[in-house]
Amino acid sequence: MPTDLLEHYQAIERTSQAMLDAAQAHDWDAVMRLESACAVLIERLRELGQEGDLTPTERARKQRIMLTLLRHDAQIRELVEPCVDDLWANLGPTRSTLLH
Repeated sequence: MPTDLLEHYQAIERTSQAMLDAAQAHDWDAVMRLESACAVLIERLRELGQEGDLTPTERARKQRIMLTLLRHDAQIRELVEPCVDDLWANLGPTRSTLLH
């Protein structure tokens, strides 16, 4: 069980790295596909359960992965925010209609 748990964390980490790479390349379609893949992995991770059986070494590995995921998320957000701002600016008056 712990091995499955860590393998899922590692798969999420790889997918997160791929999302960051796609965002850096401004490949937003790939970012969205990878985000969906990541959501599936996270749901499966929830099904696997808690980390109660992890050894201290495994817990440290999980913590390192979680920190990496947070860094990736922050970097992706930095890349996405200007694009979202541009999108809203280009929508002009239509924006208020979309919000209601």
